[in-house]
Amino acid sequence: MIMNTKIVVIITLITVFLIGGGVVLATRGQTPKVTGLDDFSRCLTHNNVIMYGAYWCPHCQAVKAEFGASFKYVNYVECTVETKKCTDNNVKGYPTFIKNGIERLDGETSLQKLADFAGCKLPASK
Repeated sequence: MIMNTKIVVIITLITVFLIGGGVVLATRGQTPKVTGLDDFSRCLTHNNVIMYGAYWCPHCQAVKAEFGASFKYVNYVECTVETKKCTDNNVKGYPTFIKNGIERLDGETSLQKLADFAGCKLPASK
């Protein structure tokens, strides 16, 4: 009887430890989510920033996910469809942000770095 109780206690402690560790790992490194990006997205387009990407690109998908529904206001070129635009702008990787047809920001980037690049104000995170 005492042996069975010890086993139950040990199994319970191991389970609690594993679940607690999983929660810590799952929430580690998460940054606050920025919401309300409609004005920011419109500012990118107003300031002649174009995102070049591909539907299959995981980095492009991550950027699009950060924008959420506000991505519809971003000037976006799908390079698998508009290949000439991408070739003409020397797009070699995805995503690539080009401002005024000259300045470039290559690769997956933070919204803050994109805001600095574009000269747009990013709303406060929540």
